Amino acid sequence: MHSFKDEVVWITGASAGIGAALAREFSNRGAIVCISARRRERLEELVATIGEAGGQAYAFPCDVTVEDDVAATVRAIVEAHGKLDCAVANAGFGVSGRIESLSAEDWRRQFDVNVVGAAITAKYALSELRQSHGRLALVGSVMSMLSTPKAGAYSASKFAVRSIGQTLSLELHGSGASCTTIHPGYVATEIALVDNNGVLHEDREDRRPAKLMWPADKAATVMVNAIARRKREFVFTGHGKLGGYLGRHFPGFVHFAQTRR
Repeated sequence: MHSFKDEVVWITGASAGIGAALAREFSNRGAIVCISARRRERLEELVATIGEAGGQAYAFPCDVTVEDDVAATVRAIVEAHGKLDCAVANAGFGVSGRIESLSAEDWRRQFDVNVVGAAITAKYALSELRQSHGRLALVGSVMSMLSTPKAGAYSASKFAVRSIGQTLSLELHGSGASCTTIHPGYVATEIALVDNNGVLHEDREDRRPAKLMWPADKAATVMVNAIARRKREFVFTGHGKLGGYLGRHFPGFVHFAQTRR
């Protein structure tokens, strides 16, 4: 496994789920982990957990929808640690509902976090990553390759993230820095417990298929491997790969299958 010993890694959306698991995985590989999210208390808990395991982690609370916040966070990380070797734009959530039921504000909220947040994270990280010949990762979704009813806003946001990742791979060519766009299938996280306003409801039922779900730590391992190998795009799980393949190459079949339920 690739070592990130003494490399400075910044992860957004790191207070829970995939982001927290990525922080632990990078730390296990020797990285100095800088974690961001809006929930300061969760960040501090994760910093303590990583520290108890012998790692180095530091909390940098940040709202990716606020450009000045993102810019200030990158400056603070570089001032504290002298460089930035890897940035993972992981912050995101899902707006659900039929297209006709969603308000303009629902759409703005979805794109502001998932799309603008990822793009602005990339914008301010890239000047440092070019200097360090580092790695940028965008966390997309298998839903960037196929759509399902009541997930139109989320799918559209992840289609956009995929496009941003493909564009960055072109724009960064020859610079020494790389962009990896990662498309997870079902991973055990809190995403299904968060409502359209971004509020967590811990008693909410997660209706995603439990048998297809990967644990977050397992997901983090394959994601960090893909980032280490500087892959342009990486899709997982097995069912995620199948769904993405069908969505890209056999959209008619996907439409037929979903309308015959």
